[in-house]
Amino acid sequence: MAKINHEDILAYLEEATILELNDLVKAIEEKFGVTAAAPVAVAAAPAEEENKGPVEVSVFLKEVGASKVGVIKVVRELTGLGLVDAKKLVDNLPSAIKENVSEEVAKEVKEKLEAAGATVEVK
Repeated sequence: MAKINHEDILAYLEEATILELNDLVKAIEEKFGVTAAAPVAVAAAPAEEENKGPVEVSVFLKEVGASKVGVIKVVRELTGLGLVDAKKLVDNLPSAIKENVSEEVAKEVKEKLEAAGATVEVK
């Protein structure tokens, strides 16, 4: 097997889409048994244990509503995806917009999507 150098890896990362990078991170997590979670979350864990509700929730887009273009713009803003990837996400409903986020973040995401006319579910 040919040895891959740093330049090859960086070139791939520059050209990869957000979805491809997300898949890469998941594959690395599974292969090596690690997680890409921020260390800050570990420090905040004791305070979150007192909360009776779920610590992390996910926001799902259920219906687009009348303004598909407006919803796509909001999805791009929230996810950092390009136009084509955001459109694919909006076209393939239900879609996870944000996964494993705090309830506060989920509330903000839901408000933005609903303001654009979408129907959203938080689980």
